[in-house]
Amino acid sequence: MKTLYLDCGMGAAGDMLTAALLELLPHPDDFIDELNTLGIPDIEFRKSKDVKCGITGTHVSVTYRGMEEGAEMHRHTEHTHAHAQNESHHAAHAHSDLHQIEHIIGHLALPESVQNDILAVFQLLAEAESHVHNMPVSDIHFHEVGTMDAVADITAVCMLIHRLAPDEIIVSPVNTGSGHVHCAHGILPVPAPATAYLLQGIPMYGSAIQGELCTPTGAALLRHFATRFGELPVIQVEAIGYGMGVKEFDTANCVRAMIGTTGADTDMIYELACNVDDMTGEAIGFATECLLMHGALDAYTVPIGMKKSRPATMICVLCHEANRQELLSLLFQHTTTLGVRETPLHRYMLHRKTDMLHTELGDVHRKVSYGYGVSHSKYEYEDLARIAREHGKSLAEVQELLDRSYKN
Repeated sequence: MKTLYLDCGMGAAGDMLTAALLELLPHPDDFIDELNTLGIPDIEFRKSKDVKCGITGTHVSVTYRGMEEGAEMHRHTEHTHAHAQNESHHAAHAHSDLHQIEHIIGHLALPESVQNDILAVFQLLAEAESHVHNMPVSDIHFHEVGTMDAVADITAVCMLIHRLAPDEIIVSPVNTGSGHVHCAHGILPVPAPATAYLLQGIPMYGSAIQGELCTPTGAALLRHFATRFGELPVIQVEAIGYGMGVKEFDTANCVRAMIGTTGADTDMIYELACNVDDMTGEAIGFATECLLMHGALDAYTVPIGMKKSRPATMICVLCHEANRQELLSLLFQHTTTLGVRETPLHRYMLHRKTDMLHTELGDVHRKVSYGYGVSHSKYEYEDLARIAREHGKSLAEVQELLDRSYKN
């Protein structure tokens, strides 16, 4: 599986993500030329080598009408500031809404999927601003200079993801920085409100570094593209890119991108577990059936001993993030437990496929799993059972006949 891993130990911003992904391409200069011929109004991309703490990487700058935003503005927390629709006529000309952004993107020579990604990221930004400022998304306006810079960054990242075409994108926990940041509305805590909203449900942490490390644009891009968040998996790395930020810190201010091949499918799942000592076997069976019907990847029981040497049962549920809250509620509803434990887990899986075999006994499905240097196969039980009933044979005899038929 082609996997892209983004190390956000120093946060994330649009320019840093652009530069990191750019280094993964075999001909980055050609891609910069391609960006500059897209026709984003008054925008020009430039790349240069940069060194942070002895590490050489790439810095990508964007100029708007011949001027580059300063470091403070470029890493500013709310370069997409929200404004109400009842602004003055002059101010309204200096801002854009989602419809104007859609118009700009629609005139770029981009694949439809890339345009959709760009607009989806802007929608996330608008929703975050809408929540923070308590106004409808339709009333959100973006500051002109910040908007064009964001259009450039978001377009570049979406094009790069499309070009790299990873099967999955894994993102590390995001370092937000600490302290306060100045924006159009005053002094705000880090992470800024829009960034904090976009990072809801995403593993993030603060650090001793004073300043904003993750911008709203960076957070929106991560939320849109990340398949999951977690640590670096077992991966055979093919290329590494370092996207440098503007500010100087004691720690290398960069996003690191790695692309390579993982030996098997991986994902993040959760284990929900509880102990019960006062439920009947029928009640426990009913509970596990309900859990499986509502999206549990697996639900199983383990015999345990509790205090006072009482025999008891531990009920375990494996699930994805999307089903976690519903299954937690079902555990409390259908069991007598007073508490549920939760453990996040990395799950490593073999690749799986199903073949259709045409044999003298009829069509049979064969499940094949492979990866990590191993390969397994087995016939579908329902097909074995059907053939056994039809021919009056045991399952073992049917399997032996299928093995001979398949080898022949």
